[in-house]
Amino acid sequence: MNFGPFTISEMDMSKKKALIIGAGPAGLTAAYELLQKTDVAPIVFEKSGHIGGISKTVNYKGNRIDIGGHRFFSKSDRVMTWWDKILPFQTLHDVDPTERDDLMLVRQRKSRIYFTRQFFDYPLKLTPTTIRQLGFVKTTKMGMSYMRSLAFPIRNEQHLEHFFINRFGRELYQTFFKSYTEKVWGIECDKISPEWGAQRIKGLSIATAIKHFAKSLLPKETTDVAQKETETTLIEQFLYPKYGPGQMWEEVARQVHNQGGQVLLHRKIVKIHSSDGKLTGVDVLNSETNEIETIHGDYVFSTMPVQELIESLGNTVPDEMRMIGSGLMYRDFITVGLLCNKLKIRDKGNTSRVGVRDNWIYIQEPDVTVGRLQIFNNWSPYMVADPETAWIGLEYFCQEGDELWNMKDHELIAFGAGEMEKIGILNKEDVLDGTVLRVEKTYPAYFGTYNRFDELRSYLDTFSNLFLIGRNGMHRYNNQDHSMLTAMTAVDSVISGDTSKSHIWSVNTEKEYHEEK
Repeated sequence: MNFGPFTISEMDMSKKKALIIGAGPAGLTAAYELLQKTDVAPIVFEKSGHIGGISKTVNYKGNRIDIGGHRFFSKSDRVMTWWDKILPFQTLHDVDPTERDDLMLVRQRKSRIYFTRQFFDYPLKLTPTTIRQLGFVKTTKMGMSYMRSLAFPIRNEQHLEHFFINRFGRELYQTFFKSYTEKVWGIECDKISPEWGAQRIKGLSIATAIKHFAKSLLPKETTDVAQKETETTLIEQFLYPKYGPGQMWEEVARQVHNQGGQVLLHRKIVKIHSSDGKLTGVDVLNSETNEIETIHGDYVFSTMPVQELIESLGNTVPDEMRMIGSGLMYRDFITVGLLCNKLKIRDKGNTSRVGVRDNWIYIQEPDVTVGRLQIFNNWSPYMVADPETAWIGLEYFCQEGDELWNMKDHELIAFGAGEMEKIGILNKEDVLDGTVLRVEKTYPAYFGTYNRFDELRSYLDTFSNLFLIGRNGMHRYNNQDHSMLTAMTAVDSVISGDTSKSHIWSVNTEKEYHEEK
């Protein structure tokens, strides 16, 4: 994306400047809010050549890839109104998607679990079909195990395994949660903090799933896409930009630029300067010219991984804080895009090349490495260049530098196609083309030195003009709208002069913010 020849030196130097690290949802929201509500001039530094962070959309020969899948919905009216201002909602404005590109489509949500070469509802529903698939004995064991967890819950949950057992029972946990979660994180559940469960699936349990299923049998009374009374895992519809999530953030970046802000790509922060309890500027490497420039600012909004932030602050950081920062861990991510003539899986009555309506499918099969399968045709038909093809994304969770990460692209494409054939999703001869995307530090981990993260947070909060926002900026597994809310709240703090940061950290801990996965 080209933002023109406008340079920092041309900015109004009489204005205060906010240095914003990262052009993802949090960073761009902060820039936009500053321009709307203050006289502070934002400068956004993005080390990659893409807008949107992990909410970017990558275009491969006209076929678009959504990294990880981004449903647009929120229980926050502030976020919903903000989105509608940038890309109008199809339903609110009666927009025809064939005549207009800058809009949000309303999409039906469908995702299932693929286990023992069968589809299971996600979340699981206690229906005759489910009982038949699992078998009466297995279903009975799950029911008894759940009742036992209600009667004798584990007190003082020490890790994620305790969290799951208390809400679903040991039998259901071992069948559907344990192997998938360990595939995602590459570590046993009893070594992961229970805070991850509290962050992602706080409101979901068997009881809420049953309640939602019963409610779904009643006549529909509303088409509110916010679905505030529904747990996130249970939502049935969502908003989605016509050309993927990156379309939203590319439009925000364009508006920031047009209103006098700066969005600079290929800019990596290599050093952060501080003095007297404040951050004063940054050294920025332009990876295209290999030049380093020092830029001074009055505020710093950071969405960069906390581990890298601590490194950038240099030797001024106390040894203990450096130790905690270096021990923070992350999970990396690979998407293998496969363009196929057709898929082998097929729901009854579905005659399309895709064969199913799922947005994504959780792959629980233990004999393959792939964790999840996205079907981009079903996110938006405009994500696919040729509607007579199936465009899918195979998602792999890994560590940067491991065997999977280091595979050549053509090897990964062949590996992924082989895994899909092995479990009956497609035939390899139907694969027409493929591409590979690697994203580092996609998921901040709740292990390593995470148990001491509050100490690090307290230290960083002593810098009065530093605002940690977003998923990696706060080392918190936030959803997209939560990342936006942290940015909005940080700008509110700039306006009010509140340097406590407590309101920012409360986002996605208070019930009204919470969305589960």
